[in-house]
Amino acid sequence: MDINTWMSNYTGQSDFTLVRFFSQSKQPALLAMVIFVVFLMALSGNALLILLIHSDTCLHTPMYFFISQLSLMDMMYISVTVPKMLMDQVLGNHKISAAACGIQMFLYLTLGGSEFFLLAAMSYDRYVAICHPLRYPVLMNRRVCLLLMSVCWFLGSLDGFMLTPVTMTFPFCGSHEIHHFFCEVPAVTKLSCSDTQLYETLMYLCCVLMLLIPVTVISSSYSCILLTVHRMNSAEGRKKALATCSSHMTVVILFYGAAVYTYMLPASFHTPEKDMVVSVFYTILTPMLNPLIYSLRNKNVTEALKKLFGVEHSFKKQ
Repeated sequence: MDINTWMSNYTGQSDFTLVRFFSQSKQPALLAMVIFVVFLMALSGNALLILLIHSDTCLHTPMYFFISQLSLMDMMYISVTVPKMLMDQVLGNHKISAAACGIQMFLYLTLGGSEFFLLAAMSYDRYVAICHPLRYPVLMNRRVCLLLMSVCWFLGSLDGFMLTPVTMTFPFCGSHEIHHFFCEVPAVTKLSCSDTQLYETLMYLCCVLMLLIPVTVISSSYSCILLTVHRMNSAEGRKKALATCSSHMTVVILFYGAAVYTYMLPASFHTPEKDMVVSVFYTILTPMLNPLIYSLRNKNVTEALKKLFGVEHSFKKQ
């Protein structure tokens, strides 16, 4: 290829084309409707959880403050990808500009990275509540909670600021077809006609670090919690502590499992179809499941829900 041909292909097309996710299905319209319903459930479920935590004074504790932040992140996270995917299906336009692609990439990296660290902060909160209950009001006061939350957002945005500019400044010559339904870093990097091996290695190390720090905090916290719970004399206390922690661990396994597959497994484990299925799981299903996990298994949240809709009041009148 001569220099003139290369220059004409080199980022000459400012738009990328996203692979049609719904074309993989025999019933694309039905699949689109299901995803739309899941999207609405995720938004309404997380919004309701935020409303409950904000309105009920019984839920004005550090644990529920972190849960409300998790719900906020999930609402933003699912909104980064799903509306574009559904609009593409309705309008039949699967193009995305380089600028929109970069914004989408930055947002999902920032939100995903922030959620990694938020889950670690939540595990630390449970550690303090169960292992040091008398010092809990001091160790987890409002200032500490806001500081932890700020650190989570900062570290998440750091991930976005590091990976997005480098990925989007690679030369993209030839095909601009992203084999994904949104601008995910590995899928976009594959389109580059330059050698990206060093970048992929650095990205792998960055993701290992992003996962290793929270996983270390979570593992240490829950090891201490299990030891403390084991020593408890009260069976009711043990049951309550394990119920609270099991909800959190369910969310951790769901979110971290998908992240490990996407960013840490070798390329031989990946295919475009597998990557899309896993991405659907952590970008669409997990934001819908999180409020269900925290509400259905949480007595305080269900009580607040009854108060909000006046269920208790109605029963008392009867």
